[in-house]
Amino acid sequence: MKLLLRIFGMLLTLVFIFSATRNEHPFYVPKHWPLPSYDFEANPISLDKFELGRSLFYDPDLSRDSTISCANCHLQYSGFTHIDHALSHGIDGKIGTRNSPVLINLAWQNSFHWDGGVSSLNKQAINPLTHAKEMDNTLHEVLRRLNNSTFYRKRFYQAFGESTITTDLLLKALSNFTIGLVSAASKYDHVKNHHAKFTEQESAGYSLFKKYCASCHQEPLFTKHEFKSNGLPINPKLNDYGRMEITNRSEDSLLFKIPTLRNIEFSFPYMHDGRFKQLKDVLAHYSQLHVSNIPKSAELKKLNRTLSDHEQKDLIAFLKTLSDPTFLFNPLFKYPQNERNASFENK
Repeated sequence: MKLLLRIFGMLLTLVFIFSATRNEHPFYVPKHWPLPSYDFEANPISLDKFELGRSLFYDPDLSRDSTISCANCHLQYSGFTHIDHALSHGIDGKIGTRNSPVLINLAWQNSFHWDGGVSSLNKQAINPLTHAKEMDNTLHEVLRRLNNSTFYRKRFYQAFGESTITTDLLLKALSNFTIGLVSAASKYDHVKNHHAKFTEQESAGYSLFKKYCASCHQEPLFTKHEFKSNGLPINPKLNDYGRMEITNRSEDSLLFKIPTLRNIEFSFPYMHDGRFKQLKDVLAHYSQLHVSNIPKSAELKKLNRTLSDHEQKDLIAFLKTLSDPTFLFNPLFKYPQNERNASFENK
């Protein structure tokens, strides 16, 4: 109930924030942030590309049997992840082996997925489109459907000036949408910009965060895009060894990408396998690592004591200041209501 009331309160604050129309791509670099790593010269952004990418993102006809879209695992109000189950669900009810990662501030990332198996955002969508437990389609079939669609042929020509839809244009359109998913308007950001102040509890939590958490979850992105062991025992049902499955190096065993903490209040369940349902479960895990023999990163060894219940509540209070209602409920990121996405006339 408290979470629902908080969401309702956030929605009320947005009534006067958004205008009905926008004539530019929503990507921007927030003040005092590092420069993004995305190659904008290789894929210049435009509103037409963004809107095309949004249509594709929400279109289930990209999947083999037209039942699964990208948005099925990446819901906007949860930070573009899923919240109703620990592991991602795909076509035919198949269940994957990992929790779906959030899609937040992707322009600052150089690797994608929990294991870093993809090094370019312009290639990332190939995995979910073709994976047997996700959308289970082939690129050949996706392109056939797109090129048979007058709706999409028109949109691709408008966006790219090309009459034939190719894999390259498809992936660039999707990344033009996800590049626009910038979250930088939380209470934390307002405090940093001197437009708000932390409460006493939030300030106490921030002090704890800087002492014990910030070495991995570096501000302002709240990640440093590296791979670390978080002290979790391996899930015997999944046998997921993380980064090692990509590099084949034993030293990469059980290393997973450090996720951003932005909008963490709404992106549950947590960890690569979604084993923790609540933030208090995550903090309880980290608070007990000093008595565990499970391998953990050097950064986590700094937390060599148990955090009290009071300290854990303070930390959660701070983490909630990373919630960004203008991101979670931005109408520019929602399903495009005024058009027909699934326009494959000759499937």
